[in-house]
Amino acid sequence: MAIMRKHKFSASVVAAAALVLSACGGSTGDASSATVDSSVDITTQKLVISNWAGYYPEDLAAKVKEAIGVDITITNHANNEEIMGKLTASDDSGIDIAFVSGQYAQALADGGKIVNFDKAAIPNLANLFPEVADLAYDKGTNYSAPYAWGTTGICYRSDLVDFTPDSWNDLLNPKDSIKGKTTMLATERWLALPAMKLLGYSMNTTNADEIAKAKEQLVKTKPTLLAYDDTAYYTKLVSGEAVLSESWDGWCNYGIAENPNIKFVIPKEGSDLWADTMVILSSSKNKEAAHAFINYILQADVHAWVANNILYKVPNKAATETLDPALATSYPNMGLTPAELLKGEVVLDLGTDSKLYTDLATEVTSS
Repeated sequence: MAIMRKHKFSASVVAAAALVLSACGGSTGDASSATVDSSVDITTQKLVISNWAGYYPEDLAAKVKEAIGVDITITNHANNEEIMGKLTASDDSGIDIAFVSGQYAQALADGGKIVNFDKAAIPNLANLFPEVADLAYDKGTNYSAPYAWGTTGICYRSDLVDFTPDSWNDLLNPKDSIKGKTTMLATERWLALPAMKLLGYSMNTTNADEIAKAKEQLVKTKPTLLAYDDTAYYTKLVSGEAVLSESWDGWCNYGIAENPNIKFVIPKEGSDLWADTMVILSSSKNKEAAHAFINYILQADVHAWVANNILYKVPNKAATETLDPALATSYPNMGLTPAELLKGEVVLDLGTDSKLYTDLATEVTSS
């Protein structure tokens, strides 16, 4: 079974980071441009990389050393909150490359904390699906290289419900037969997502009236829930304690691995498109090696590890074409195409307005 990572996003931390970054005088596109010196011997450089535990091969350091001759040290962060805290606490965190979700890469770029790539030094960017260039948090893939992407939907026990869920309404206004057997994600933006989509709003809205109406729906939903749960809900589905859960697609796959009666569906009202990315810190003294590392990860045979081992989709066309078709047979959401994913709304950084979602979640969960 795949190793899980903690995929949590706190609006309160983003808002705090936004204040720090805004103090740097950053604005959209404020990332400086890196110029890679091709004459530099990258084997004299060393990299410190921060990533989620279990999100990379255990022997990655040895493989990188063998492939490009660079020594790397990998430190783990539990979630975006932790790494953002490190990256914004000082001018030099000592980290060369960080793995962060797309909206956090956007915030770091706005604050001048990361560089625009020297794309000539990352030729394997050409392996990515062309649609990647349309992702709204970094149009053109200028400062972030996507590592994994996916969406959010409903994960459910097809043998324990007497209908096929196809709407966020099935979660928010559940039938009597499943009340007390449903869960929702606790993280602020994703707690709000089902109500926003059901009401026809953007998940990136900062409109006070829309947020208030979403809150009204979520307060109504709360008594029908078994729990708000970001990490253990798939085990509740496996045991049958829960029969329907709001779920990130990859996490639903962990349940499917244990019980094939578990299914995943994207509600008809639509959902999100999230992405996890690799960025190079402006403070890095090893930018040549950093570009070479990202280029290595984007090799088809290397990047395919993500899909094969942690059951997350990769935005790499060349890597996807190497995957065994049986993977999507066992885990149907692994077969979602870029066009299908791009129907989802790309999650954006809201800066200090992220506090609106912190307040929403606090008011809903304490009601």
